[in-house]
Amino acid sequence: MMLHNLHITNQIKLKWIIAWYVFFLIKYSFHNIFRYYCGRFNTLRAFYPDELDKSPSIKFHNNGKIKNYCPIEDSGNQECKTDLDKIKAVFLWLFEQNIISRISNLSEDQPKVFITYIIIWLNYILRLKNVNDFKNISEIYEANIKNNTDYINHDTCAKDCNIILKEKTEYTDFKELIEKNECLMNISINDISKFYDAFKILCNMYIDYNGNSSNCEKCSENAIQFVKKYNDLNKDSGITEDSPYYQALSTLSTDYNNLKDKCNDISPFPSIETIKIHVKGSEQKIEQTPAPNSEATAQSPSIGNKLFIVLSIFAAIPFFLGIAYKYSLFGFRKRTQKHHLRENLKK
Repeated sequence: MMLHNLHITNQIKLKWIIAWYVFFLIKYSFHNIFRYYCGRFNTLRAFYPDELDKSPSIKFHNNGKIKNYCPIEDSGNQECKTDLDKIKAVFLWLFEQNIISRISNLSEDQPKVFITYIIIWLNYILRLKNVNDFKNISEIYEANIKNNTDYINHDTCAKDCNIILKEKTEYTDFKELIEKNECLMNISINDISKFYDAFKILCNMYIDYNGNSSNCEKCSENAIQFVKKYNDLNKDSGITEDSPYYQALSTLSTDYNNLKDKCNDISPFPSIETIKIHVKGSEQKIEQTPAPNSEATAQSPSIGNKLFIVLSIFAAIPFFLGIAYKYSLFGFRKRTQKHHLRENLKK
């Protein structure tokens, strides 16, 4: 009996250790993934700046795999000569770096979140470089990206990347991941590019935070700038539940609130306004807070969506296991006392 109870106690301890291990693994992998993602955009700005008055610090074709996505010349060499060539190559590079090659480490929601940010960058850079050949991203995708062989045939995963994507998400392949985000694909280039500044500030905050709450104060100034940008975007009268504005705002707000929650006890960040939804055919406005478990996130999943639920579950596990552990020891002591009492009565 004593050995049986000892075995139960050891099992409880093991479950407690596993629960806390998973808790910290999820917590820090979430931050590390987003920080890595933002780091790719920082690298991008070094060889393809997002400001007209800045010169690249790295030659475009010297950046790793980027040349693989450039057109093939008559000589057989691959080279991006025009801004449109470079933009197409960067889009595919970002997609490969942040989604395809890391699909094994991403949650179910993260591919959609990352494609949202990549499309925001694409809209912004097309406007910055004054590329007016297309009305929207859908036209660029159909003409230049859809049938790109490097994009379709990828061998960066241990097994077929499409199989891993299908196991984790509702999408059968990476082409479908892009094409299913139709609302973002068909928006005017001049509209959603305004979201890029807010995304860039948010990335700087995550990089400064670096997984350490002692760095929260470094993020405070950027937090103020982000909230101002976000609230200005939220004033647009065209926000409806099925609009790309709504999807982009919901994604930004959830990722901002995730970092805000980490820093609240150290250096509180300002709160953002709720998303103001305009109901079609009516002047009525519905205010909805894009909390991780709200309808906003359910329809427009973001990085913190399932993380919030999982962390809540694992945070509760040690508490209940602690109760079970104490109860097990208490029951064991009571049975031992009764056994000794019976032995004494027999004497």
